[in-house]
Amino acid sequence: MSEKLVVIGNGMAPGRALEHLFATAPGRFDVTIFNAEPRVNYNRLMLSPVLSGEKTYEEIITHDDAWYAVHGVTLYKGNRIEAIDRAAKTVTAADGTVAAYDKLIVATGSSPFIVPIPGADLSGVLVYRDLDDVEKMLQAAKAGGRAVVIGGGLLGLEAAAGLKMRGMDVTVLHLMPTLMERQLDPAAGFLLERSLKARGIDVVTKANTKAILGTDKVEGVELDDGSVITATIVVMAVGIRPSVHLAKDAGLSVGRGIIVGDDLQTSDPDIFALGECVEHRGVCYGLVAPLYEMAAVVAAQLCGDDAARYLGSVTSTKLKVTGIDLFSAGDFAEGDDREEIVLRDASAGVYKRLVIKDDAIIGAVLYGETADGAWFFDLMKKNAPVSAMRETLIFGQSYQGGAPLDPMAAVAALPDDAEICGCNGVCKGKITAAISQKGLTCLDDVRAHTKASSSCGTCTGLVEQLMALTLGDAFNPRAVKPMCGCTELSHADVRRLIVAKALKSIPEVMQELEWKTSCGCAKCRPALNYYLLAEWPGEYQDDKQSRFINERVHANIQKDGTYSVVPRMWGGITSAKELRAIADVADKFAIPTVKCTGGQRIDLLGVKKEDLPAVWADLNAAGMVSGAAYGKALRTVKTCVGSDWCRFGTQDSTGLGVRIEKFMWGSWTPAKVKMAVSGCPRNCAEATCKDVGVICTDAGYEIHFAGAAGLDIKGTEVLTQVKTEDEALEMIVALVQLYREQGHYLERIYKWLKRVGMDSVRAAIVDDLDERRRYFDRFVHSQAFAQRDPWAERASGEVASHEFRPLAEIGMKEVTC
Repeated sequence: MSEKLVVIGNGMAPGRALEHLFATAPGRFDVTIFNAEPRVNYNRLMLSPVLSGEKTYEEIITHDDAWYAVHGVTLYKGNRIEAIDRAAKTVTAADGTVAAYDKLIVATGSSPFIVPIPGADLSGVLVYRDLDDVEKMLQAAKAGGRAVVIGGGLLGLEAAAGLKMRGMDVTVLHLMPTLMERQLDPAAGFLLERSLKARGIDVVTKANTKAILGTDKVEGVELDDGSVITATIVVMAVGIRPSVHLAKDAGLSVGRGIIVGDDLQTSDPDIFALGECVEHRGVCYGLVAPLYEMAAVVAAQLCGDDAARYLGSVTSTKLKVTGIDLFSAGDFAEGDDREEIVLRDASAGVYKRLVIKDDAIIGAVLYGETADGAWFFDLMKKNAPVSAMRETLIFGQSYQGGAPLDPMAAVAALPDDAEICGCNGVCKGKITAAISQKGLTCLDDVRAHTKASSSCGTCTGLVEQLMALTLGDAFNPRAVKPMCGCTELSHADVRRLIVAKALKSIPEVMQELEWKTSCGCAKCRPALNYYLLAEWPGEYQDDKQSRFINERVHANIQKDGTYSVVPRMWGGITSAKELRAIADVADKFAIPTVKCTGGQRIDLLGVKKEDLPAVWADLNAAGMVSGAAYGKALRTVKTCVGSDWCRFGTQDSTGLGVRIEKFMWGSWTPAKVKMAVSGCPRNCAEATCKDVGVICTDAGYEIHFAGAAGLDIKGTEVLTQVKTEDEALEMIVALVQLYREQGHYLERIYKWLKRVGMDSVRAAIVDDLDERRRYFDRFVHSQAFAQRDPWAERASGEVASHEFRPLAEIGMKEVTC
């Protein structure tokens, strides 16, 4: 019979312990988890990229709902434990749930420290510990204004950088003379401050906060020198305290944290503790590497390995701010019993300092160039003698012996227990074993199986070198496909960095992301143009020359050099006036072919290029606009007649289709988007093979998406069912906006879904009402700049006339897509 294991807390440390437990002894324990947060386990290290916009919550989930189901775990979300009864061996939750245990893990984490000053309880004073805190900051950032961050440590600076990227003015207040003084020496602290100021972040050191000003909400911050800084929010990031009240109330031994031995048992042998709530040998840890080491010991103890011991940790730090490379580890204080090696390159912004005692590295600070951080850290943990390489030590692993080594030889020389990925605690041996045993051949596979380089990404180069070392000629470094030959970056990396670096023009992107060519190519320029339009509506101006010919002239080029013109018919509905206008245009311009399309519109084929503005003008006069049949955009919303005319119709499918199309036309998307609304399950509008489809039923509206009926044939997936038209519209708009923000250029919705997974889409659009409405609002905002009919603009003469001269006159050929 399985033993009962109860876990209080669902953070990174207990999550890693359960991974070890399930791998070593599957089925041994019946596991129940109580999580104070209303969600699954996620990587807290990646909260800063979520705040800055570089990642989404879905991308930092460690264990999704399916993981708990597979392992038979009962997870109580948003249900805090109120009491531990050691005598009865039960825990009681806030909602009254009582769970019995044979073994208990306490992983209650830590709480942010609030500086006890006047105004600390005002609305707008925030902390930075979990996803709820990030969401509060994101909500505050929408209103703009100035954020004052109190605390220039790791979390404070990451919060400052994220809020700056979200458009706020930011001031950092730090009590000490230099930033991150616990991790950096003064020289590195100076370089960090300079980098932050270059990003537009104000930094005030030696700043003692006297009070937070305001009546009902934050209005400013007063320093003890009398100066006042206006503010709309204040973020407290001055430290953490282990959360021990639950353990203390249960009678467990408590100091600064919950006191544990090397076996990580508390004063009760049936209760283990790990993570930030723990005090071990007088030390409390707040970094992830010690937490993961504790997790392995707890799992081993639970599996019967009484010899498993945690002996403490040497820690290292990285700052997760895009564009700032910083590494710190160990003890870098000055002393008579130690020496230091320093390298400075002012022009390159590089600073390196090693502190050596008794022929071993005891501290390292690297700024601007951190590739050797893992190697220095490994030497430090092993107390390895360094006298033999003293002269070249500061230059890193590649210069052992005085001459540069091949980088592959340097990686090969790393021991199997050398840590490669600090975010996830992954060593070299685990990576190489996974590659060999599981036949992994691409970086994405290695990330999926080991988590190495899946978080901040700074170890990606090392992981790729390990893959090359392990696979030899079988390694394809381009398996993560660059968007084109002009860059090594993938579509996902480019989208992420456009947001992270606030890049708002194609030249900016190419400069900051180190494009190999001066002006890009026919693959990357259209993609960059779309990504900039999607990320910065109203700020970025559409670059017409970065579009394919069809999108430049707003008509589809045909094989004989003429064009196809398709006016929009809302939901497939037309009128006698529109039909007369189409007939008149066909006669006036001698258009040879008029054809009905599969999307319930009329196609005028064979229009001469020089006639396009006049054709558009005549159609505009009848109230018709471009059908975007040429665009990476909403094409059609196909409908059946629905309940207005059909005896089987359950809802007004035509009316809903027209409403959707009028609401969403004009929006650029990664690839073309086709929609349909069928008035009953007979599905006459073929909604189940479209990018987005609606099947009307007696109970309401069934939302489908991710179908295909072209080169690939695929039926749709059911997203959800809603009761009202308003709900259906909101759901569809939010879904398309999610696709607009995550999709790669030319990636259809069904391919996007295959890449991101149904769980992440449902989590954002179906399960989280607030998140859905945020996507909906962002789409509405972008439409304010998108719903302009290009035919009307072109017909009015706003575009230079040479664009529509015959090809023979300008002596050139069009570039087609």
